[in-house]
Amino acid sequence: DQKKASQSKAGVSQVLNRYTYASTLSHLRRTNTPIGRDGKIAKPRQLHNTHWGLVCPAETPEGQACGLVKNLSLMCYVTVGTPGFPLIDFMRQRGMDLLEEYDPVINPRATKVFLNGTWVGVHRNAGHLADTLRSLRRKGLLSFEVTIIRDVREREIRVFT
Repeated sequence: DQKKASQSKAGVSQVLNRYTYASTLSHLRRTNTPIGRDGKIAKPRQLHNTHWGLVCPAETPEGQACGLVKNLSLMCYVTVGTPGFPLIDFMRQRGMDLLEEYDPVINPRATKVFLNGTWVGVHRNAGHLADTLRSLRRKGLLSFEVTIIRDVREREIRVFT
């Protein structure tokens, strides 16, 4: 085990900055891009459009780490996730057909149901299913972290737990 310890990466841990409450929060919400600091590549240092609302566009250090060390924005919230299997059973009881049972010839206009990015089934009444899931979340029966998206144009319901 000592040989493995000598070959491990340096700089994995840092001393927590406790100067002020704001600096402590900033330090805890810091992200690090694991590429060499001495490179002159500009792309990893720039903010991508998908970072909107997730990464602070102003807070980054100066010097070699500029743009490689980013901070989460103040309203950004990282979820832990919950198991999705109870949700599949619930949606099956509410009329969702599993993907294995679905025949597109019989019902070509059915709405696809995705759970955590995986296509799990189809539903004939997407509006009712989405409204039911949202009301359960409002009542606290589903975790407040569960995201429910109904895309009418693509005929999809996307649920992220």
